[in-house]
Amino acid sequence: MSTDTVNSHSRAKAWLKPHQVRDLRTAAQSDVFLSYLRDRNEALIAMFFDTGLRVGELVQLDLDYLHLDEDPAYIFIPAHIQKDYPTDRSPGPREMNLAQDESTYDTVSRLRSYLNNRWRESDALFPSRQADRMTTESVRRVVRSLAEEGDVRPFLIDGSRGDPKDVTPHTLRHSVAYRMLHEEEDYTLYDVRNRLRHATIKTTEERYDHFDRI
Repeated sequence: MSTDTVNSHSRAKAWLKPHQVRDLRTAAQSDVFLSYLRDRNEALIAMFFDTGLRVGELVQLDLDYLHLDEDPAYIFIPAHIQKDYPTDRSPGPREMNLAQDESTYDTVSRLRSYLNNRWRESDALFPSRQADRMTTESVRRVVRSLAEEGDVRPFLIDGSRGDPKDVTPHTLRHSVAYRMLHEEEDYTLYDVRNRLRHATIKTTEERYDHFDRI
């Protein structure tokens, strides 16, 4: 298999622009959703778009990992909840600063609002209606429902637009890379690699080199 074929298969195939993520957050506050879940779902989207966490990592976050009163505020990501790479470069624990600028995606204020009105006592940051912790599938359902409510259609690698059902947590991870490379100044693929915690810069290049040409 040629390198071009491998890269083509590895490239991010769907992503959102920042205004579309804002549409997801607006949709989270729609009265079609249960009132006590609205802040949770908006905070969930804010976390994805700020940190680039994988869905399997996000559902394992505990309240104790949040440090909102520090300056800057950050989230601690222990090694055991991170994806284990198939190399000798298993990830170590990480601290990721959280956005506090209310003019952009104000993750900290969204989390504070959510935590001040949380309906369930749980060690997990994001509990569900039925359990103390959301599952990866329940998070995927929430993201898809918000996309459908907001009619959010992702941009696709072939230049077309997808359907709301195509929006997934991993779409939001790709959207972090798009935001860093297109909407913010002075970020490079190396910065994207560090934010998304890829094992090597090669992985980042394979996923997002085409973003430089969009």
